[in-house]
Amino acid sequence: MTDHQATPAAAAVPAARGAAAGGAAPAAPMVVVDGVHRTFGSGERAVHALRGASFEVARGSLTALKGRSGSGKTTLLNLVGGLDAPSGGTVTVDGTDLAGLDEAGLLALRRDRIGFVFQSFGLIPVLTAAENVGVPMRMRGVPAKEREERARTLLALVGLAEHAEQRPGELSGGQQQRVAVARALANEPALIIADEPTGQLDSETGRSIMQLLRAVARSEGVTVLVATHDPVLLELADEVVELRDGRIAGPHPDGDRAARGVRPPDA
Repeated sequence: MTDHQATPAAAAVPAARGAAAGGAAPAAPMVVVDGVHRTFGSGERAVHALRGASFEVARGSLTALKGRSGSGKTTLLNLVGGLDAPSGGTVTVDGTDLAGLDEAGLLALRRDRIGFVFQSFGLIPVLTAAENVGVPMRMRGVPAKEREERARTLLALVGLAEHAEQRPGELSGGQQQRVAVARALANEPALIIADEPTGQLDSETGRSIMQLLRAVARSEGVTVLVATHDPVLLELADEVVELRDGRIAGPHPDGDRAARGVRPPDA
């Protein structure tokens, strides 16, 4: 089912939290991946998912990670999200070296500073849209009234104000993914990680979800790192980083970005 709803994000939320004042020095990158390796197993059966990957993600941008199946995209997203640890190299998120965090620290990072959007939506079937958005806030101990108000505000942000009381089974695929985006924003994260968020959607609905993520990056000052292989959706990104066999093939040069009509993060 195609989702034709508009994206009101840019008008619904105040200006980016991290916007720099005129003349200020550029902000440090939100994500720095430096010489990262990830090997599964050992000996002759070892699988080298990542082989010295290095790249940066600018604050307030939407960066797309592309590559064939098996290129290491999901592995890299899991490392940035603190869901896995590298075999070598470093991953820094919002100024924090993840290697310096224990399990409790990683849990707090994922709960408070990172939002996740998955291909399969990941909504709880028995909960309403508003209740699904409220789940991360429950985990954080946010009072019920505040939680309910923010959930409804976020559903309005993604164009679903009238669907707050509907359950996932009563929503289209595009609407479910919009709920998932709202849920990812629940705890005001600095970074959203999206792993093939349009993989189960038709092309038009997928484009609307990518447009929503880009609008969120602009209006909320949130950094978005998304894995996708759809060339149409890649055109909506501020920057594209390609993975080939566990190595970074390199960001596209500015000239290529201009040719694709890609706008810079501060546009």
